[in-house]
Amino acid sequence: MFPGMDMRKMGRMMEQMGIKNIDVPSKEVIIVKADGGKIVISSPSVTKISMQGQDSFQIAGTIKEMEGGPSDDDVKLVQEATGKPSQEALAALKECNGDIAQAIMKLKPE
Repeated sequence: MFPGMDMRKMGRMMEQMGIKNIDVPSKEVIIVKADGGKIVISSPSVTKISMQGQDSFQIAGTIKEMEGGPSDDDVKLVQEATGKPSQEALAALKECNGDIAQAIMKLKPE
């Protein structure tokens, strides 16, 4: 971080300022974006940083971004279960954040 700085001294200084670092053992971190896409971080190094009553996380690792939206198989499944056209099935899946059961319940007549 700072060249020539002793890591123990750095840790003590941060502790005096009320900053706590805690390593969080993790296998994978998945961030679900608002558009339904995902950011998958494999083999992550996760650190929880607590400072002035606020918690934040620092994550480093191998990043893979995945497109959002329901798969064609999910759309077909909702279509078959409800008898609705693909556009309605797709809209219901998007509205239900990809939850197939919820999309079917939304489109099925009572």
